[in-house]
Amino acid sequence: MRTRRSLLNLALGLGSQLVTIVLSFFIPRLLMVNYGSEANGLVSSVIQIIAYLSLLEAGVGSASLQALYKPIAQGDRSSINGILSATALYYRKTGFYYMLAVIGIALVYPLAVESGFAAWQVMGIVLFNGLGGAINYYYQGKFRIYLMAEGKSYIDTSVVTVGNILNSLLRIVLLMQTADIVLVQAVFFAVTLLQMVVFHLYKKRHYGWMEFDRTPDLAAIGQKNFVLLHELSYMIFRNTDVLILTFFTNLKVVSVYVMYNMVFNIVDNIVNTVNGSVKFALGQSFHEERSRFLKLYDAYELYFMSFVFSVLTVTYVVMLPFITLYTAGVNDTQYVLYWLPVLFVAQKLLVNARSSANNVINIAGHFKNTLSRSLLESGINLGASLVLVHFMGIYGVLLGTILALVYRSADIVIYANRRLLDRSPWITFRRWLVNIALFAAIVFAADRLDFAFDSYLSIIVGAVLLGCVVLPVYAGVASLLEREVFRYSLGMFRGIGLKLRAKLMPGKPSADAS
Repeated sequence: MRTRRSLLNLALGLGSQLVTIVLSFFIPRLLMVNYGSEANGLVSSVIQIIAYLSLLEAGVGSASLQALYKPIAQGDRSSINGILSATALYYRKTGFYYMLAVIGIALVYPLAVESGFAAWQVMGIVLFNGLGGAINYYYQGKFRIYLMAEGKSYIDTSVVTVGNILNSLLRIVLLMQTADIVLVQAVFFAVTLLQMVVFHLYKKRHYGWMEFDRTPDLAAIGQKNFVLLHELSYMIFRNTDVLILTFFTNLKVVSVYVMYNMVFNIVDNIVNTVNGSVKFALGQSFHEERSRFLKLYDAYELYFMSFVFSVLTVTYVVMLPFITLYTAGVNDTQYVLYWLPVLFVAQKLLVNARSSANNVINIAGHFKNTLSRSLLESGINLGASLVLVHFMGIYGVLLGTILALVYRSADIVIYANRRLLDRSPWITFRRWLVNIALFAAIVFAADRLDFAFDSYLSIIVGAVLLGCVVLPVYAGVASLLEREVFRYSLGMFRGIGLKLRAKLMPGKPSADAS
């Protein structure tokens, strides 16, 4: 069952990302061409500010997710309802403040930033970007957390994907007609409300036993405040760059940052889809048999890291050619900057390649124990970025984030291995070093080959072909260096294949999986 759900999560998640990638590339360019770089910078900065409000959910959401793994693995519906009731209680308390915060930002933001748009337009952009999420948070947040813990992220993905397609198509039509920018943002609000209705109907039909008014198990989510501070650290290195650039440079610089970050956010989403598709299996396995969990964890870390480096290698090679094509005809600022892809790749490697170790900390519920480390990461990031932005501009905020991530990524690996896995962190660090060496060698070779990426088709074909080469290289080297993990992984996939074969051809005998 877990294998089937992991595969469904992965397949639908990657399919969703593919659709989102295709559609999302149109919108920023249409904004820049039809409304100017300032419009693109304005919308992006508003989205980043609204993202901070998700911190209201972050603490209880992650704490509830960690608390739900064990009762779901045991099929204990009473405990599940107790945890969800406690979660719902918190959501009701904070949902109202979420809405007030959106309204407050809508009133203050037009006074704080010069954008070239009327104050009422800026207020409308903020309201329509924020209120949809606030309403969805209040009514459906706890149910979506349960779907993640049960391993049914594919349900959430399906609903969100259909919503994203509808939202993107409607916005593209309006942008091509140069409709008022407020109307364009109103589409997002309307689609979000529609998604909320769909989640409600699905819950009513398939989870009639679920109740949110039972005696709340407040102890189960008792670490929510510590989780909140951890999530704050994550939000800082994910969103602070845009805010610092907004207030200390100008919206054109923000637009440049957003163009590069748009591509790397797609990479983040793909990587998070892969990570999220199996995280529930790791979480439930952690509470069952330790030896099995350690084997599963090693296999996942080894090949997940290979996947992360492969995707970012391809992204680095095609980044500048893509930006050159994508911003052609937009002449109000310089978009092609050689060192930006280097800094973005360094940042994303530090964030994503540590995910497997970070999963262990979250699954084990060690939020309080690692709080001081998380706060230090936030301090380094914020302090360094605020200082360096005055001397290096866009490069300064990226370097500030990288400094914080170097510290925290190493700390996460050391903590997870020594405290939770009871082994040397050198196992993980060795995997990092091998992949970094491969990355440098592949990039060097790609530079010598001098690919001719002069059209979108050539970039897409080149990226696919390069991916088909580099992924086997990373995975092959990893397998050669860690043959025991390779043998376990091979046996696991053979077992999956036999189970799928038995389901597809139930009448045909198969070999013993053992």
